[in-house]
Amino acid sequence: MLSLKAQAAAGVLALCLSGAAMAEPVEVQWWHAMTGVNGERVDELVKKFNESNEQYKVVAVNKGNYDEVINSTIAAYRAKRPPHIVQIYERGFMTMLLSDAIVPAQDLMEKAGYKIDWNDFIKPVAGFYSYKGRLAAMPFNSSSPILFYNKDQFQKAGFDKPAQTWGEFEKQLYAIKKSGAAECGTALATDYHWSLIENYSAINDQPYATKANGYNGLDTEFVYNKTLVVPQVARLKRWLDDGVLKIAGQGFSPEQLFTSGTCATYFASTAAHSGIEKNAKIAWSATFLPWEEGREPKNSTIGGAALWVIKGHKPEEEKAVAAFFDFLAKPETQLWWHKATGYVPLTNKAYELAKSQGYYKESPTREIAILQLNRGTPSENSLGFHFGNFTQAMFAQREEVEALFAGKKDAQQAMDDAVKRGNEILRQYERLNKGKY
Repeated sequence: MLSLKAQAAAGVLALCLSGAAMAEPVEVQWWHAMTGVNGERVDELVKKFNESNEQYKVVAVNKGNYDEVINSTIAAYRAKRPPHIVQIYERGFMTMLLSDAIVPAQDLMEKAGYKIDWNDFIKPVAGFYSYKGRLAAMPFNSSSPILFYNKDQFQKAGFDKPAQTWGEFEKQLYAIKKSGAAECGTALATDYHWSLIENYSAINDQPYATKANGYNGLDTEFVYNKTLVVPQVARLKRWLDDGVLKIAGQGFSPEQLFTSGTCATYFASTAAHSGIEKNAKIAWSATFLPWEEGREPKNSTIGGAALWVIKGHKPEEEKAVAAFFDFLAKPETQLWWHKATGYVPLTNKAYELAKSQGYYKESPTREIAILQLNRGTPSENSLGFHFGNFTQAMFAQREEVEALFAGKKDAQQAMDDAVKRGNEILRQYERLNKGKY
Protein backbone atom coordinates (compact mmCIF):
# COMPACT_ATOMS: atom_id res chain seq x y z
CA MET A 1 0.00 0.00 0.00
CA LEU A 2 1.29 3.44 -0.91
CA SER A 3 2.29 5.75 1.88
CA LEU A 4 0.28 8.90 2.43
CA LYS A 5 3.18 10.90 1.01
CA ALA A 6 3.32 8.78 -2.13
CA GLN A 7 -0.44 9.00 -2.54
CA ALA A 8 -0.30 12.79 -2.29
CA ALA A 9 2.47 12.95 -4.89
CA ALA A 10 0.49 10.70 -7.21
CA GLY A 11 -2.53 12.95 -6.77
CA VAL A 12 -0.55 16.06 -7.66
CA LEU A 13 0.86 14.29 -10.73
CA ALA A 14 -2.62 13.24 -11.84
CA LEU A 15 -3.86 16.81 -11.47
CA CYS A 16 -0.92 18.12 -13.50
CA LEU A 17 -1.52 15.59 -16.25
CA SER A 18 -5.21 16.39 -16.24
CA GLY A 19 -4.42 20.11 -16.46
CA ALA A 20 -2.04 19.50 -19.34
CA ALA A 21 -4.67 17.52 -21.19
CA MET A 22 -7.17 20.33 -20.67
CA ALA A 23 -4.73 23.10 -21.62
CA GLU A 24 -6.06 25.63 -24.09
CA PRO A 25 -4.47 25.54 -27.57
CA VAL A 26 -1.99 28.25 -28.51
CA GLU A 27 -4.05 30.94 -30.26
CA VAL A 28 -2.90 33.19 -33.09
CA GLN A 29 -4.71 36.04 -34.82
CA TRP A 30 -4.98 36.28 -38.60
CA TRP A 31 -6.22 39.56 -40.09
CA HIS A 32 -7.57 39.25 -43.61
CA ALA A 33 -9.54 41.09 -46.32
CA MET A 34 -11.76 38.34 -47.67
CA THR A 35 -15.49 39.07 -47.81
CA GLY A 36 -18.61 37.48 -49.28
CA VAL A 37 -18.26 33.93 -50.57
CA ASN A 38 -14.47 33.94 -50.23
CA GLY A 39 -14.77 35.22 -46.66
CA GLU A 40 -16.91 32.17 -45.91
CA ARG A 41 -14.25 29.97 -47.49
CA VAL A 42 -11.62 31.50 -45.18
CA ASP A 43 -13.76 30.58 -42.18
CA GLU A 44 -14.05 27.02 -43.51
CA LEU A 45 -10.30 26.83 -44.06
CA VAL A 46 -9.55 27.94 -40.51
CA LYS A 47 -12.10 25.49 -39.14
CA LYS A 48 -10.41 22.66 -41.04
CA PHE A 49 -7.03 23.55 -39.53
CA ASN A 50 -8.35 23.98 -36.00
CA GLU A 51 -10.13 20.62 -36.14
CA SER A 52 -7.02 18.90 -37.50
CA ASN A 53 -5.02 19.47 -34.31
CA GLU A 54 -5.47 20.16 -30.59
CA GLN A 55 -2.33 22.19 -30.06
CA TYR A 56 -2.96 25.33 -32.10
CA LYS A 57 -5.91 27.56 -32.96
CA VAL A 58 -6.14 30.24 -35.65
CA VAL A 59 -8.68 33.03 -35.24
CA ALA A 60 -9.50 34.75 -38.54
CA VAL A 61 -10.63 38.38 -38.34
CA ASN A 62 -11.84 40.39 -41.31
CA LYS A 63 -10.39 43.91 -41.21
CA GLY A 64 -12.06 45.36 -44.29
CA ASN A 65 -10.46 45.71 -47.71
CA TYR A 66 -6.76 45.29 -48.48
CA ASP A 67 -5.93 48.95 -47.80
CA GLU A 68 -7.75 48.80 -44.47
CA VAL A 69 -5.87 45.63 -43.49
CA ILE A 70 -2.47 47.17 -44.12
CA ASN A 71 -3.44 50.42 -42.34
CA SER A 72 -4.79 48.47 -39.34
CA THR A 73 -1.60 46.42 -39.23
CA ILE A 74 0.62 49.51 -39.22
CA ALA A 75 -1.42 51.05 -36.41
CA ALA A 76 -1.40 47.84 -34.35
CA TYR A 77 2.35 47.37 -34.81
CA ARG A 78 3.04 50.90 -33.62
CA ALA A 79 0.83 50.26 -30.60
CA LYS A 80 2.75 47.01 -29.97
CA ARG A 81 -0.42 44.92 -30.34
CA PRO A 82 -0.02 43.42 -33.81
CA PRO A 83 -1.69 40.25 -35.09
CA HIS A 84 0.47 37.23 -35.84
CA ILE A 85 -0.50 36.91 -39.51
CA VAL A 86 -1.72 39.53 -41.98
CA GLN A 87 -3.00 39.12 -45.52
CA ILE A 88 -1.42 41.84 -47.66
CA TYR A 89 -2.08 42.35 -51.36
CA GLU A 90 0.71 41.96 -53.87
CA ARG A 91 1.11 45.75 -54.26
CA GLY A 92 2.18 45.91 -50.64
CA PHE A 93 5.14 43.56 -51.14
CA MET A 94 7.87 46.19 -50.93
CA THR A 95 6.17 47.99 -48.05
CA MET A 96 6.12 44.80 -45.99
CA LEU A 97 9.53 43.55 -47.07
CA LEU A 98 11.34 46.73 -45.98
CA SER A 99 9.18 47.42 -42.94
CA ASP A 100 11.50 45.73 -40.42
CA ALA A 101 8.31 44.32 -38.91
CA ILE A 102 8.21 40.84 -40.42
CA VAL A 103 9.64 37.37 -39.95
CA PRO A 104 10.41 35.94 -43.42
CA ALA A 105 8.15 32.94 -44.02
CA GLN A 106 10.93 30.60 -45.12
CA ASP A 107 13.02 31.49 -42.05
CA LEU A 108 10.02 30.82 -39.79
CA MET A 109 9.32 27.41 -41.32
CA GLU A 110 12.94 26.28 -41.13
CA LYS A 111 13.24 27.41 -37.51
CA ALA A 112 10.11 25.42 -36.64
CA GLY A 113 11.50 22.33 -38.37
CA TYR A 114 9.07 22.11 -41.29
CA LYS A 115 10.50 20.91 -44.58
CA ILE A 116 8.54 22.46 -47.42
CA ASP A 117 9.61 22.02 -51.03
CA TRP A 118 9.69 25.69 -51.97
CA ASN A 119 10.84 24.76 -55.48
CA ASP A 120 7.47 23.10 -56.02
CA PHE A 121 5.66 26.44 -55.81
CA ILE A 122 4.54 27.82 -59.18
CA LYS A 123 7.43 30.00 -60.42
CA PRO A 124 5.60 33.32 -61.02
CA VAL A 125 4.12 33.06 -57.53
CA ALA A 126 7.27 32.02 -55.68
CA GLY A 127 9.36 34.47 -57.69
CA PHE A 128 7.12 37.38 -56.84
CA TYR A 129 7.14 36.81 -53.08
CA SER A 130 10.85 36.01 -52.85
CA TYR A 131 13.78 38.21 -51.88
CA LYS A 132 17.30 37.02 -52.63
CA GLY A 133 15.97 33.57 -53.46
CA ARG A 134 13.98 33.03 -50.25
CA LEU A 135 10.25 33.30 -49.58
CA ALA A 136 9.51 36.46 -47.62
CA ALA A 137 5.78 35.75 -47.36
CA MET A 138 3.55 32.69 -47.61
CA PRO A 139 1.66 32.79 -50.93
CA PHE A 140 -2.05 32.45 -50.28
CA ASN A 141 -4.77 33.70 -52.62
CA SER A 142 -2.94 34.12 -55.90
CA SER A 143 -4.79 34.87 -59.10
CA SER A 144 -4.33 36.14 -62.62
CA PRO A 145 -6.78 37.88 -64.96
CA ILE A 146 -8.52 35.93 -67.70
CA LEU A 147 -11.20 36.77 -70.27
CA PHE A 148 -14.78 35.67 -69.53
CA TYR A 149 -17.21 35.70 -72.45
CA ASN A 150 -20.88 35.10 -73.30
CA LYS A 151 -21.01 32.05 -75.57
CA ASP A 152 -24.47 32.77 -77.02
CA GLN A 153 -23.64 36.36 -77.91
CA PHE A 154 -20.44 35.38 -79.70
CA GLN A 155 -22.26 32.67 -81.64
CA LYS A 156 -25.10 35.03 -82.53
CA ALA A 157 -22.54 37.40 -84.06
CA GLY A 158 -20.94 34.51 -85.97
CA PHE A 159 -17.96 33.70 -83.72
CA ASP A 160 -17.06 30.55 -81.80
CA LYS A 161 -14.99 32.32 -79.15
CA PRO A 162 -12.82 35.42 -78.60
CA ALA A 163 -9.88 35.86 -80.97
CA GLN A 164 -6.36 35.47 -79.62
CA THR A 165 -5.02 38.82 -80.85
CA TRP A 166 -6.18 42.28 -79.83
CA GLY A 167 -6.83 43.44 -83.39
CA GLU A 168 -9.13 40.54 -84.24
CA PHE A 169 -10.75 40.66 -80.81
CA GLU A 170 -11.57 44.34 -81.34
CA LYS A 171 -13.29 43.51 -84.65
CA GLN A 172 -15.39 40.90 -82.85
CA LEU A 173 -16.55 43.35 -80.19
CA TYR A 174 -17.64 45.88 -82.79
CA ALA A 175 -19.44 43.16 -84.74
CA ILE A 176 -21.23 41.95 -81.58
CA LYS A 177 -22.51 45.44 -80.85
CA LYS A 178 -23.45 46.19 -84.48
CA SER A 179 -25.36 42.89 -84.82
CA GLY A 180 -27.35 43.59 -81.66
CA ALA A 181 -26.09 40.40 -80.04
CA ALA A 182 -25.16 42.47 -76.98
CA GLU A 183 -25.58 46.05 -75.84
CA CYS A 184 -21.85 46.42 -75.29
CA GLY A 185 -18.71 44.47 -76.10
CA THR A 186 -16.96 44.52 -72.74
CA ALA A 187 -17.49 45.75 -69.20
CA LEU A 188 -14.64 47.80 -67.74
CA ALA A 189 -13.37 46.02 -64.64
CA THR A 190 -12.83 48.08 -61.50
CA ASP A 191 -9.18 46.94 -61.48
CA TYR A 192 -8.72 47.41 -65.24
CA HIS A 193 -5.18 48.69 -64.71
CA TRP A 194 -4.20 45.16 -63.61
CA SER A 195 -5.60 43.23 -66.57
CA LEU A 196 -5.56 45.81 -69.37
CA ILE A 197 -2.34 47.72 -68.64
CA GLU A 198 -0.01 45.80 -66.31
CA ASN A 199 -0.73 42.29 -67.61
CA TYR A 200 -0.99 43.68 -71.12
CA SER A 201 2.63 44.83 -70.71
CA ALA A 202 3.80 41.52 -69.26
CA ILE A 203 2.13 39.30 -71.87
CA ASN A 204 3.40 41.45 -74.73
CA ASP A 205 6.89 41.55 -73.15
CA GLN A 206 6.86 45.32 -72.78
CA PRO A 207 8.99 47.05 -70.12
CA TYR A 208 6.80 48.69 -67.51
CA ALA A 209 9.79 50.16 -65.69
CA THR A 210 13.58 49.96 -65.62
CA LYS A 211 15.57 47.64 -63.34
CA ALA A 212 13.48 44.59 -64.33
CA ASN A 213 10.29 46.29 -63.16
CA GLY A 214 11.86 47.11 -59.81
CA TYR A 215 13.31 43.68 -59.02
CA ASN A 216 16.86 44.98 -59.40
CA GLY A 217 16.73 48.18 -57.41
CA LEU A 218 14.76 50.94 -55.76
CA ASP A 219 16.06 53.36 -58.40
CA THR A 220 13.62 51.90 -60.93
CA GLU A 221 11.73 54.31 -63.21
CA PHE A 222 8.41 53.84 -65.02
CA VAL A 223 8.74 53.81 -68.81
CA TYR A 224 5.34 52.51 -69.99
CA ASN A 225 4.70 55.83 -71.73
CA LYS A 226 7.21 54.70 -74.37
CA THR A 227 5.65 51.30 -75.06
CA LEU A 228 2.56 49.67 -76.57
CA VAL A 229 0.64 50.79 -73.47
CA VAL A 230 -0.01 54.15 -75.16
CA PRO A 231 -1.95 52.72 -78.14
CA GLN A 232 -3.58 50.24 -75.74
CA VAL A 233 -5.17 52.98 -73.61
CA ALA A 234 -6.04 54.87 -76.81
CA ARG A 235 -7.89 51.73 -77.89
CA LEU A 236 -9.86 51.68 -74.64
CA LYS A 237 -10.82 55.34 -75.16
CA ARG A 238 -12.01 54.53 -78.69
CA TRP A 239 -14.10 51.65 -77.39
CA LEU A 240 -15.64 53.90 -74.75
CA ASP A 241 -16.51 56.59 -77.29
CA ASP A 242 -18.06 54.02 -79.62
CA GLY A 243 -20.14 52.34 -76.91
CA VAL A 244 -18.19 49.08 -77.18
CA LEU A 245 -16.78 49.54 -73.67
CA LYS A 246 -19.19 50.20 -70.81
CA ILE A 247 -18.40 51.56 -67.36
CA ALA A 248 -20.71 50.30 -64.62
CA GLY A 249 -22.99 52.97 -63.18
CA GLN A 250 -24.18 53.49 -59.63
CA GLY A 251 -25.71 50.38 -58.14
CA PHE A 252 -24.12 48.05 -60.69
CA SER A 253 -20.81 46.24 -60.69
CA PRO A 254 -18.84 45.39 -63.85
CA GLU A 255 -19.43 41.72 -63.08
CA GLN A 256 -23.20 42.31 -63.10
CA LEU A 257 -22.95 43.91 -66.54
CA PHE A 258 -21.49 40.62 -67.72
CA THR A 259 -23.58 38.11 -65.75
CA SER A 260 -26.81 39.90 -66.72
CA GLY A 261 -25.96 39.62 -70.43
CA THR A 262 -25.53 43.36 -70.98
CA CYS A 263 -21.88 43.07 -72.05
CA ALA A 264 -20.39 40.18 -74.03
CA THR A 265 -17.01 40.00 -72.28
CA TYR A 266 -15.39 40.77 -68.95
CA PHE A 267 -11.67 40.89 -68.08
CA ALA A 268 -11.44 39.70 -64.48
CA SER A 269 -9.50 37.65 -61.98
CA THR A 270 -9.82 33.88 -62.15
CA ALA A 271 -11.16 34.26 -58.60
CA ALA A 272 -14.29 35.78 -60.17
CA HIS A 273 -15.31 32.21 -60.97
CA SER A 274 -17.22 31.78 -57.73
CA GLY A 275 -19.32 34.91 -58.22
CA ILE A 276 -19.97 34.29 -61.92
CA GLU A 277 -20.93 30.67 -61.33
CA LYS A 278 -23.35 31.76 -58.62
CA ASN A 279 -24.95 34.74 -60.36
CA ALA A 280 -24.68 34.29 -64.13
CA LYS A 281 -27.95 34.08 -66.06
CA ILE A 282 -26.06 33.33 -69.26
CA ALA A 283 -24.09 30.56 -70.97
CA TRP A 284 -20.50 31.61 -70.39
CA SER A 285 -16.95 30.41 -70.76
CA ALA A 286 -13.46 31.89 -70.44
CA THR A 287 -10.17 32.03 -72.31
CA PHE A 288 -6.67 33.53 -72.22
CA LEU A 289 -5.98 37.26 -72.35
CA PRO A 290 -5.30 38.47 -75.92
CA TRP A 291 -1.90 39.58 -77.19
CA GLU A 292 -0.73 41.76 -80.05
CA GLU A 293 -0.38 40.16 -83.46
CA GLY A 294 3.16 39.06 -84.31
CA ARG A 295 4.25 38.78 -80.67
CA GLU A 296 5.00 35.58 -78.75
CA PRO A 297 2.86 35.84 -75.59
CA LYS A 298 4.67 35.66 -72.27
CA ASN A 299 3.22 34.63 -68.92
CA SER A 300 0.70 36.77 -67.09
CA THR A 301 1.50 38.12 -63.62
CA ILE A 302 -0.14 37.41 -60.30
CA GLY A 303 -2.60 39.35 -58.23
CA GLY A 304 -4.16 38.52 -54.91
CA ALA A 305 -2.26 38.45 -51.65
CA ALA A 306 0.15 36.61 -49.38
CA LEU A 307 0.37 35.97 -45.64
CA TRP A 308 3.04 37.86 -43.73
CA VAL A 309 4.27 36.99 -40.24
CA ILE A 310 4.60 39.96 -37.90
CA LYS A 311 7.55 39.75 -35.53
CA GLY A 312 7.53 40.23 -31.78
CA HIS A 313 5.45 37.22 -30.73
CA LYS A 314 6.22 34.33 -28.39
CA PRO A 315 8.13 31.29 -29.76
CA GLU A 316 5.17 28.96 -29.22
CA GLU A 317 2.93 31.36 -31.16
CA GLU A 318 5.39 31.43 -34.05
CA LYS A 319 5.30 27.62 -34.00
CA ALA A 320 1.52 27.83 -34.31
CA VAL A 321 1.87 30.09 -37.35
CA ALA A 322 4.36 27.65 -38.88
CA ALA A 323 1.96 24.76 -38.32
CA PHE A 324 -0.79 26.69 -40.08
CA PHE A 325 1.48 27.50 -43.03
CA ASP A 326 2.47 23.85 -43.28
CA PHE A 327 -1.24 22.98 -43.43
CA LEU A 328 -1.79 25.57 -46.17
CA ALA A 329 1.07 24.18 -48.27
CA LYS A 330 -0.30 20.63 -48.36
CA PRO A 331 -1.55 19.61 -51.84
CA GLU A 332 -4.92 18.55 -50.42
CA THR A 333 -5.45 21.96 -48.81
CA GLN A 334 -4.32 23.75 -51.95
CA LEU A 335 -6.71 21.73 -54.09
CA TRP A 336 -9.65 22.38 -51.78
CA TRP A 337 -8.94 26.14 -51.80
CA HIS A 338 -8.55 26.13 -55.59
CA LYS A 339 -11.90 24.40 -56.09
CA ALA A 340 -13.72 26.45 -53.46
CA THR A 341 -12.55 29.89 -54.61
CA GLY A 342 -11.15 29.85 -58.13
CA TYR A 343 -7.73 31.05 -56.95
CA VAL A 344 -4.87 29.10 -58.49
CA PRO A 345 -3.21 26.16 -56.71
CA LEU A 346 0.17 27.40 -55.55
CA THR A 347 2.18 24.22 -55.97
CA ASN A 348 2.78 21.89 -58.88
CA LYS A 349 1.84 18.93 -56.67
CA ALA A 350 -1.60 20.44 -56.05
CA TYR A 351 -2.01 21.16 -59.75
CA GLU A 352 -1.06 17.59 -60.67
CA LEU A 353 -3.47 16.29 -58.03
CA ALA A 354 -6.29 18.31 -59.61
CA LYS A 355 -5.43 16.92 -63.05
CA SER A 356 -5.24 13.35 -61.77
CA GLN A 357 -8.77 13.70 -60.41
CA GLY A 358 -10.06 14.96 -63.75
CA TYR A 359 -11.01 18.32 -62.29
CA TYR A 360 -10.18 20.34 -65.41
CA LYS A 361 -12.26 18.06 -67.60
CA GLU A 362 -15.22 19.05 -65.42
CA SER A 363 -14.15 22.71 -65.02
CA PRO A 364 -11.82 23.61 -67.92
CA THR A 365 -11.94 27.38 -67.32
CA ARG A 366 -10.36 26.85 -63.86
CA GLU A 367 -7.12 25.80 -65.55
CA ILE A 368 -6.73 28.86 -67.79
CA ALA A 369 -4.99 31.10 -65.25
CA ILE A 370 -2.55 28.33 -64.28
CA LEU A 371 -1.57 27.67 -67.90
CA GLN A 372 -1.29 31.40 -68.55
CA LEU A 373 0.91 31.97 -65.50
CA ASN A 374 3.16 29.05 -66.48
CA ARG A 375 3.40 29.93 -70.18
CA GLY A 376 7.00 30.06 -71.41
CA THR A 377 9.96 31.40 -69.49
CA PRO A 378 9.37 34.69 -67.65
CA SER A 379 11.36 37.66 -68.91
CA GLU A 380 12.36 40.75 -66.95
CA ASN A 381 9.16 42.30 -68.27
CA SER A 382 6.86 39.50 -67.09
CA LEU A 383 8.26 38.54 -63.67
CA GLY A 384 5.91 40.94 -61.92
CA PHE A 385 6.18 44.38 -60.35
CA HIS A 386 8.26 45.31 -57.30
CA PHE A 387 7.61 48.99 -56.72
CA GLY A 388 7.53 50.95 -53.50
CA ASN A 389 4.25 52.75 -52.83
CA PHE A 390 2.84 50.96 -55.88
CA THR A 391 -0.75 51.63 -54.82
CA GLN A 392 -0.14 55.39 -54.89
CA ALA A 393 1.48 55.16 -58.32
CA MET A 394 -1.45 53.07 -59.57
CA PHE A 395 -3.99 55.63 -58.34
CA ALA A 396 -2.04 58.38 -60.14
CA GLN A 397 -2.18 56.32 -63.33
CA ARG A 398 -5.92 55.74 -62.95
CA GLU A 399 -6.52 59.46 -62.59
CA GLU A 400 -4.66 60.07 -65.82
CA VAL A 401 -6.57 57.31 -67.66
CA GLU A 402 -9.82 58.84 -66.40
CA ALA A 403 -8.67 62.21 -67.76
CA LEU A 404 -8.16 60.45 -71.10
CA PHE A 405 -11.62 58.90 -70.91
CA ALA A 406 -13.11 62.32 -70.15
CA GLY A 407 -11.46 63.80 -73.25
CA LYS A 408 -9.21 66.14 -71.25
CA LYS A 409 -5.97 64.59 -72.55
CA ASP A 410 -4.85 62.35 -75.39
CA ALA A 411 -3.32 58.93 -74.71
CA GLN A 412 0.30 60.05 -74.95
CA GLN A 413 -0.15 63.02 -72.64
CA ALA A 414 -2.07 60.93 -70.12
CA MET A 415 0.65 58.29 -69.97
CA ASP A 416 3.44 60.89 -69.89
CA ASP A 417 1.78 62.54 -66.91
CA ALA A 418 1.10 59.18 -65.21
CA VAL A 419 4.77 58.21 -65.57
CA LYS A 420 5.95 61.60 -64.28
CA ARG A 421 3.73 61.37 -61.21
CA GLY A 422 4.60 57.73 -60.64
CA ASN A 423 8.34 58.39 -60.79
CA GLU A 424 8.01 61.15 -58.21
CA ILE A 425 6.37 58.58 -55.91
CA LEU A 426 9.18 56.08 -56.61
CA ARG A 427 11.87 58.66 -55.81
CA GLN A 428 10.20 59.51 -52.52
CA TYR A 429 10.12 55.84 -51.58
CA GLU A 430 13.75 55.40 -52.63
CA ARG A 431 14.87 58.26 -50.40
CA LEU A 432 13.04 56.83 -47.39
CA ASN A 433 14.42 53.31 -47.90
CA LYS A 434 17.86 53.85 -49.35
CA GLY A 435 20.24 51.01 -48.52
CA LYS A 436 17.52 48.55 -47.46
CA TYR A 437 17.11 46.67 -50.73
